[in-house]
Amino acid sequence: MSAVKSVPPKPPIAKKSWGEAAKAYLDRRAMIMLFLGFAAGIPILLIFSSLSLWLREAGFDRSVVTTFSWAALGYSFKFIWAPLVDAVPLPILTRLLGRRRSWILIAQLLIILAIYMMASINPTDESSLHYMAMAAVLLGFSSATQDIVVDAYRIELAPASFQSVLSAMYTAGYRLGMIFAGAGALYLADYFGSTEEFYSYEAWRNTYWIMAAVMGVGVVTTLIIREPVSEQIRIDRPASDYARLVLVFVLSVAAFIIAFVNVGALLPETDSVMFAFVLEVVHLLASLLVASVVGYLSVKVGVVKQEMAYTTWVEPVVDFFRRYGKKALLLLALIGLYRISDIVAGVISNVFYQDMGFSKTDIANAVKLVGVIMVIAGGFLGGILAQKLRMMQAMMVGAILACVTNLLFVLLTYHPGSLPHMYVAVIFDNLAAGLASAVFIAFLSALTSIRFTAVQYAIFSSLMTLLPKVMGGYSGAIVDNMGYPFFFIFTFAIGMPILILIYLVDKHIVIGDNDDIYGDDKLAKANPNLTDTNEPPRASE
Repeated sequence: MSAVKSVPPKPPIAKKSWGEAAKAYLDRRAMIMLFLGFAAGIPILLIFSSLSLWLREAGFDRSVVTTFSWAALGYSFKFIWAPLVDAVPLPILTRLLGRRRSWILIAQLLIILAIYMMASINPTDESSLHYMAMAAVLLGFSSATQDIVVDAYRIELAPASFQSVLSAMYTAGYRLGMIFAGAGALYLADYFGSTEEFYSYEAWRNTYWIMAAVMGVGVVTTLIIREPVSEQIRIDRPASDYARLVLVFVLSVAAFIIAFVNVGALLPETDSVMFAFVLEVVHLLASLLVASVVGYLSVKVGVVKQEMAYTTWVEPVVDFFRRYGKKALLLLALIGLYRISDIVAGVISNVFYQDMGFSKTDIANAVKLVGVIMVIAGGFLGGILAQKLRMMQAMMVGAILACVTNLLFVLLTYHPGSLPHMYVAVIFDNLAAGLASAVFIAFLSALTSIRFTAVQYAIFSSLMTLLPKVMGGYSGAIVDNMGYPFFFIFTFAIGMPILILIYLVDKHIVIGDNDDIYGDDKLAKANPNLTDTNEPPRASE
């Protein structure tokens, strides 16, 4: 049978008015995602900016401070353990709260524990610094796990037509959480008496205690919301089967870490930006290959049943290619490249503002305050736009705005130190980024099968940032060699081919309508944990 069925014409859907589209943000489900988004936005800056400033005030040099950012690598590789979140039930909690809420609660409790551990460690005691690193890694792992389950919860909570609203509210909550954990943490540490001239461990300890307490907002939200309705039937397995599944994951992760360290030592050093980028891609792919081989051999020797390993890690990927056939490669290309223009440009943005002669106060007011507000506004606008237009039309608008607004930074290079030009660039760039992000999350949600929400969305979201982040790591070298005007014109140019991908996807693939359409019992045979139902692919409105 054809991987992507032709869909007969449907009666035209009545378009929502602008008022009706805006009113959707008052829906109870949208409010749920606002609070869950707030809880998801708190941890990441407690690993990055807030922790970095804490360590700098404690007297550590930049090389030590930047290594702590590795604790957040879990965000880029969460797709590896996302299958475990889908497959492994939690004793007692799953029965009491349901599959999604139980995992969200455990992740949130681990986040609180990790923040409390970090608060309990004074980094000036160098013998305790590795405990701080362990706590930061736990925070990165648990917060990435929370993201996995909250994304799955959001997709299962409402149909594809409502995902743009939920994604906009989630993004707004996430940004508010980042403001609280970023600027809020700095204000608190300053209030409690820690400055660059006079370091106070107690000030930072109290700040992180408050952050741990604020995570209670997420815990309360998780306890009072309902579990998404699901008619999927799962076969209960012995606890030993799940333990073996986790063991395979642990062995594969250990192999990846060992390979990453040793392969990196073997690769040559180079001053060429392009060659360094290629080497980094080889470094990452080689490490992933070693981890995959170890996982495969572990299954072959019987560490876990082959059928269970296939159901957990392979079937979600097979499902995606079964639904879309060869056109899945076109979708993957669009997912991996859609955000490349604004992500690559954003990596060096703060350094750019400094080089243009703006003070830290100017940057904080423009980027951290006005910029965040515009991202949230763009997210709401994107949610409304996605309700008014077809999915790919909204994607096209987001892609055009994301790359065109980068040209405003070229204009700023000819007016260094000009606050009006800076604010124009920041406002429109962040508005475009928020709009593009909201419609893109809705697009990814529509692609995700309701049978494998946690796994497939984790794969998509990791792929979304992987190439842009790797390329963004060389943005400084590009600027050093070619200058800022060339760099921002370059980020505009790499965004233009995305328009062709969107056109091709819109022409050849129906997004959402063919979700989970098989026409036979192949899925039930391949995945005995699940059975086909006559229920709609997502909860009804």
